[in-house]
Amino acid sequence: MLPTYSFYKNAFQGQPKPFAFVDLDLFDRNVKDILSRAKDKKIRIASKSLRSVSLMKRILEYDPQYQGIMCFTAPEAAWLASLGFDDLLVAYPTCHPEHIMMVAEHIKKGKKIYLMTDKVEHLQRINDIGKQRKVIIPVCLDLDMSSKFPGLYFGVYRSSVNSVASAKEYLDRLADFPFVSLKGVMGYEAQIAGLGNNFKGQKIKNSVIKLLQSSSIMEISARRKKVVQLVVDSVGSLDFVNGGGTGSIEITREEEHVTEIAVGSGFYTPTLFDNYGKFKHHPAAGYAIEIVRQPQKNVYTCLGGGYVASGALGADKLPTPYLPEGCSFYVNEMAGEVQTPLIYKGEENLKIGDPVFLRHSKAGELCERFNHLLLLQNGEVVEKIPTYRGDGKCFL
Repeated sequence: MLPTYSFYKNAFQGQPKPFAFVDLDLFDRNVKDILSRAKDKKIRIASKSLRSVSLMKRILEYDPQYQGIMCFTAPEAAWLASLGFDDLLVAYPTCHPEHIMMVAEHIKKGKKIYLMTDKVEHLQRINDIGKQRKVIIPVCLDLDMSSKFPGLYFGVYRSSVNSVASAKEYLDRLADFPFVSLKGVMGYEAQIAGLGNNFKGQKIKNSVIKLLQSSSIMEISARRKKVVQLVVDSVGSLDFVNGGGTGSIEITREEEHVTEIAVGSGFYTPTLFDNYGKFKHHPAAGYAIEIVRQPQKNVYTCLGGGYVASGALGADKLPTPYLPEGCSFYVNEMAGEVQTPLIYKGEENLKIGDPVFLRHSKAGELCERFNHLLLLQNGEVVEKIPTYRGDGKCFL
C-alpha cells in the first residue's frame, strides 16, 4: 500500500514549501528489490540518478553486492574520492587537462578511478597527463550498444566503438600510450534499460518497442561478448565489464561476461519508470509545492513547480501531480517556473497553504533544484540531508 495524501500532508506538517523528499520506507524497499533482481551480479550505483552523498552511502552500506560508483564527470569523481569513496567509474569522456589532472592526483594516492574512452584523442589527452604526473591512469572502453535496423537507429548516440572492427582499431593504438591502462569495458543498452514498453493505452507502440528490443538484445549481447573477449585477449584480465541499467537488469545479468550492472533511477523511481512491464519499484522521491491561490472553483495555483526533465521534448518530461489524486495541469500553462495552476477534481477539501505532491520525470535532476532532501521514515521527518547542490557542487 502506497502512502496517501493525508499521510504525507501530516508527516510534512510545518515544513516550508517547496521541498523535495525521499520516503525511506519506499527507498529501502527499492534497494532490496533491485538487489534481488540482479541475483549474483555486482551493482554499481549511478550517481547521476541520486546526487546525494548520504543516500549513496546508505546503499553501499546495505549489502556488499553494491560496489562502486558510476560518476558523470571527472571533477565529481575527484570530489567523491576526497570524501572517502573508491572504485569510481566516470561514465562520460573527460577532455579538459585540469579535470584529468584532478583524477590523476587521487590515483597517485591509491584511489581507483577509471576514465571513459572511445577515441584515440581521449587516450592521448589522458596519456599526456599521466606522463606529466608519472602515474598510469586506468581507463574504460565505452562500447556503443545501439542497434541499426533498416531505416531506424535504435538507441542513443554515444561511443564511436560500435563493432568488433572498431574495437580492434582502438586496441591497436593502446601501445602508443604507456601511461594509460585499459581495465574495464562498459556498454549501456539505452534502448533496453531506458525505454519503457508498457505505456497505458498504447498497445501498438508497446508491441513495436518490445519487438525491436527483443531483436536488439540478441544482437548486442553477441557483440559485447565478442568485444570483451577481444579486449581480454589483447590486454589481459579486466577489473570489470559493466552493462545495463534499471530497466534491463534481468536481461543484462544473463550475460556471463558482464560482471556488474549500473543502477540509479530505480532507487527513486521517477515517472519514466512507470512504463515498464516486467518490474515495478516504488515512487520513493518527490517534491511538494504550496497552494497560494484559488482563482476559481476547482482551480488551485501553487508557487513554483516547473521542474521539467531533460531529453527529447514531450509531455513525458513534465513532472506529474501525484497527490492528492485528481490533480492535473492547466494545458495552457502546465508546470511553471514561478506558478503552477492545477485543476482538481478529487475529494480532498484543499485550501490555501496546503501542499500538492509531484513526482519528477527523471531521477537525480530533481536534486539540482533543491539544496536538501527531507528523509521520511515511519511517517516522520527523521533527517534533512544535502543534495549535491546543497554541498555547493554543480558538475554539469
